[in-house]
Amino acid sequence: MAYTTIDDPSAHFQTALYTGNGSDDYSITNDGNSDLQPDLLWFKERGGTQIHQVFDSSRGIANSLRTNDTDAENADSPNDRLTAINSDGFTLGDDGNPNTNTSAYVAWQWKANGGTTSSVSASGTTLASTHQTDSTNKFCIMTWTGSGTAGHKVTHGLGSVPKLIIMKRRDSTDSWPVYHHKNTAAPETDYLHLDETIATADSVDRWNDTAPTSTLITLGDAGAGNADGGTYVGYCWDEIQGYSKFGKYTGNGNVDGPFVYTGFKPAFMIAKESGAVRNWTMAASKMQPKGNGSVTNSHQPNIAGAQDANERMDWLSNGFKLRTISTTWNTDNGTFIYMAFAENPFVTSGGVPCTAR
Repeated sequence: MAYTTIDDPSAHFQTALYTGNGSDDYSITNDGNSDLQPDLLWFKERGGTQIHQVFDSSRGIANSLRTNDTDAENADSPNDRLTAINSDGFTLGDDGNPNTNTSAYVAWQWKANGGTTSSVSASGTTLASTHQTDSTNKFCIMTWTGSGTAGHKVTHGLGSVPKLIIMKRRDSTDSWPVYHHKNTAAPETDYLHLDETIATADSVDRWNDTAPTSTLITLGDAGAGNADGGTYVGYCWDEIQGYSKFGKYTGNGNVDGPFVYTGFKPAFMIAKESGAVRNWTMAASKMQPKGNGSVTNSHQPNIAGAQDANERMDWLSNGFKLRTISTTWNTDNGTFIYMAFAENPFVTSGGVPCTAR
């Protein structure tokens, strides 16, 4: 049975649903079992086509990035989008995104280290950088300036090997490279782009064909991660049993789709068919109107479209089961990589099973 070190995932990840009011100083309070002061916040309008917006406490909350395009960081001055991160939520300004009056929004939020970063000085092949890391949930936010030299490295601070890395150039237009440890047999040689539909590509210029270690991520010389003088942010995670899983599954193209064991009841997930030109897709349990485990509402990180309300899968106490012939989720014989975070562990640290929905 799947034991965990995190009995309450809401202390580390939460989804907030709210309706914009178009006014300044609009505070949203999380409603999980634990308070959550988020460090990474990802916003999306649910019923409309406003862009995805990503903020974090390392870059400063006035600075947003967009997962659905290659744009450089947007510095908000005066700050009228995300104006504060609170001990259990966040405060918005009167900007139309993410706070259009009467529009419905979702905010996915992860905890790191409360905005407190550690600095690493340049030394040999290791670049100067900062990182803030939560050693319990194994999540890290890194920032660095590129050198343009393949083989240079960035410190992540996890103390274990990352299973998922997402990075973005801040000062110029470039894509969002993704490393996933289950992507291929040699994932350090390959990459996906979060903002694009591309299939897995093989290139030495993203990760220098070098697997991450328990302390460092190795970069190639691509502008997407290591241009000389370019500024960057990276998000990386390791797995925690009962809380997070970065795995893969094979689709069957049938409404009686595969069951995928995660060791927890999912709260949030993103998936992508790695070997095909296909959209990414994402869903959260909070967004479901029925509340019975049937996942119907989903978004695409690479598209600024409204949520898709078609039935996709069932989320169970120990994983998920596909219920769709949609090629975005369940192509026959397609290999999908996914990232998932828990609503509840299948079995708590004390050995208590979690009930199904």
